[in-house]
Amino acid sequence: MPASLRELRQRRNSVAATQKITRAMELIAASRIIKADRAARAALPYTSLLNRAVATVAQSGVDHPLTTEVEKPRRAAVVLFTSDRGLAGAYSANAIKMSLQLTERLRREGCEVVPYVVGNKGIGYLRFRKIDLAGQWNGISDAPKYEDAVHIADTLIEAFLTDFDDGGVDEIYCVYTRMRSMLIQEPRVRRVLPIEVVEEGGSPANSAEIDHEGRELQFSFEPDPESVLDTLLSLYVRNRIWFYLLESAASQLASQQRAMKSATDNAQQLIERLTRQANQARQAEITQEISEIVGGAGALADLAKEE
Repeated sequence: MPASLRELRQRRNSVAATQKITRAMELIAASRIIKADRAARAALPYTSLLNRAVATVAQSGVDHPLTTEVEKPRRAAVVLFTSDRGLAGAYSANAIKMSLQLTERLRREGCEVVPYVVGNKGIGYLRFRKIDLAGQWNGISDAPKYEDAVHIADTLIEAFLTDFDDGGVDEIYCVYTRMRSMLIQEPRVRRVLPIEVVEEGGSPANSAEIDHEGRELQFSFEPDPESVLDTLLSLYVRNRIWFYLLESAASQLASQQRAMKSATDNAQQLIERLTRQANQARQAEITQEISEIVGGAGALADLAKEE
């Protein structure tokens, strides 16, 4: 049954009000994404230098619990980074899908998986499926702070250093979303512990340092390599988590901006269609009223002739 002119106008006004909201959210996300992306890029120089420092000390042959790999891991932790709120397109869904694929692969290898989650979306997803969480953090996905990264990293380090029989883990993986551009945000898997130092471009940070004359640089460590490595490794893990939080926040805002722009465009198309339908309904009402007037006038004229 065709909708009345009044119903069409109400629908159009409702869609127009929704469009104003999505447009405002799009502008807010667009303004915040610049700051978030700038923060992520600002962390790269420190991350690169820290990677080189850790790689250099690790090459000295020092053994450390955070660099010791288990021949056959029996339990692994998977840290999933998602958003606290929706309206961000497939951002959280893609990260969750990647974590499920990683979990399935680890279980096929005979490894027990212990989940940790950042963000309400991931927490709600796993809770709905009655999956127990070893750790969860929410309310930090939009604007993470370094203190949040320190808390998460220290929790993971403690779990890694705990014996297996006491509930400890042999490996720790992180599933986060890397922002490659405003249009491309891809979920990634990175192993955090045991530490495998990797530059952000993906290549191992184990190449020797070369001076401007092409000679390999020699390093000395004070007071000793063990003390230096013990300090650097905790900083390295914290920096990894901090970088993942920043990249995830920037990716979330980019996905939200794109989703809200799509919603705004769809609302505009719906408004135009409802406007056409309202105009057609109005023309039909006018035509019907004219027909009734003409019919009534004709009936009165016929009645006057009969009299």
